[in-house]
Amino acid sequence: MALVAGVDSSTQSCKVVVRDADTGALVRQGRAAHPTGTEVHPSEWWDALQTAIADAGGLDDVEAVSVGAQQHGMVTLDSAGEVVRPALLWNDTRSAAAAADLTTELGGPDKWAEAIGSVPVASLTVTKLRWLARSEPESVARTAAVCLPHDWLTWKLSGGTSLDALTTDRSDASGTGYWSPSAEDYRPDLLELALGKVVALPRVLGPAELVGRFGAGAGDNAAAGLGVQAQPGDVVVSIGTSGTAFARSPHAVADGTGIVNGFADAEGGHLPLVCTLNASRVLDATAAMLRVDLAELSDLALSAPAGADGLVFVPYLEGERTPNKPDSTGALHGLRLDTMTSAHMARAAVEGLLCSLADAIDALVALGLPVSRVLLIGGGARLPAVRRLAPAVFGCPVVVPSPSEYVADGAARQAAWALSGADAPPLWSELASTSVEAEPTPWVRERYASVRELTATR
Repeated sequence: MALVAGVDSSTQSCKVVVRDADTGALVRQGRAAHPTGTEVHPSEWWDALQTAIADAGGLDDVEAVSVGAQQHGMVTLDSAGEVVRPALLWNDTRSAAAAADLTTELGGPDKWAEAIGSVPVASLTVTKLRWLARSEPESVARTAAVCLPHDWLTWKLSGGTSLDALTTDRSDASGTGYWSPSAEDYRPDLLELALGKVVALPRVLGPAELVGRFGAGAGDNAAAGLGVQAQPGDVVVSIGTSGTAFARSPHAVADGTGIVNGFADAEGGHLPLVCTLNASRVLDATAAMLRVDLAELSDLALSAPAGADGLVFVPYLEGERTPNKPDSTGALHGLRLDTMTSAHMARAAVEGLLCSLADAIDALVALGLPVSRVLLIGGGARLPAVRRLAPAVFGCPVVVPSPSEYVADGAARQAAWALSGADAPPLWSELASTSVEAEPTPWVRERYASVRELTATR
C-alpha cells in the first residue's frame, strides 16, 4: 500500500493527513496550532508543521507529500535564504492604500483584471510588497526572493537552501498579483511596479509534477476543491477564518469589478473565487458576546423566526475584502425592544454571514457559472443552524460533506496524482454527505441588501 501525505498550513493551525494513495483511506493524522495575528514569522509555521508531522506518526513511510496553505502571505527571503521579516498574512489590511494606488497606476481595475484576473485588494501579495517598499525600504534592500507560505514550507521540507529550488503552483501563484492565469506566466513588470525591483520567484510546477517526493502543492481553496472532488456545476462555499465561494471553470476569468478573483485551480483549469474576511469568527464573536458556546448559539438561532423579526447583522467585523471595505465596521439594524434578545441576535448573526456568502455566489452566477448545488465545508459548516439555514438563504440545494480536513485531503490527493503519473487526479471513494433543502427566504436577503452599505468606517 503506497502512502501519500497532505498538509494544510492554514491561518489558525497546521494539519497533516496520511492516506492510501489508491483508495484515499485515512491512515493517520496530526495537527498543531498556529499563533494568532496577521503578522507571523514563518518559523512558527515550520515548528507547527514539525509538531503535526510527529503527531501523525512521521512521514518516513510516505512516498509523496504535497502542501496546501493559506494564500497571499508575503514571505521575503535574503540571498542566503533567511527570512527578512515576519510574513504579512492575507487578512492583514495595512496595504489597503497601496492597493488603491497600484490600481490607479496601471490604468484602473479593468487593466488589472486583464493582466492577472483580479483587481488588487489588501489581501493580495502585490499590495503587501508595495506597502513594504513604502514602509520598510531597508527590508526591500535585503530581499532577494519573495514566496508564499506553501512555497516556503515545501522548500523547507525538501531541505532547500538555494533560492533556485523554490517552487510553487498555478493556484497559489495566481493569488500573488504578479502571475497571469491567462498567460500562464509571471508578470515581472507588476512585481517591479510594487516592490521597486525584480527579485527571484518560485518556479511554477504543473499540477501533477513531482520534485523528489514533493508535489506542487496548492493554495488552500484550490486544495479544498480537490479534497471534496468538486465537479462542474458545484459551488464550494467554505466557512473558515475567511469565507469563500468558488467553482471550477475551463476558462480564465477577468472581472473588472474586483468582486470575483480569477484564480487558477489545482487541476490545470481555473477557479473563479469570491473571498470575504468575515466568516467563522463572526459566529465565535457572537457566541462570546452572548456568553454561550457555539452549540448554544446554534440552538438560539434556530429558536428565532426567519429574518429575526427584522434584525439584520452586517458582519464586517474585521473590515471586508468583498465588498472591498477594508476600513468598515459591522452594523446592527432593526434593534427594538422585541428584537433585543439573545435568540434574535444569534439568528441575525447566522443569517448575516450566510447573506454575505450568498452575495458571493451571485457574483459567480453573474459571470455565467452554473450552480446546481452548493458544497458547504469549513468549521462554520459544522454548526446545525448554519446547515439548516444555508439552503433557505442561498435558494438552492446544499450538500454538507462529512467533516474532514479537506485542504490537507486535497493536497494528499494531488500527491497521489503526481505519484501515479496519471492524466487526472484519482477518484477516491465518494464522500459521505448530508443533503439539506429548505424553503427559500428571499426577504431575508432583501432586507440585508437594503442595509449592507450602511456601515461606518474605523
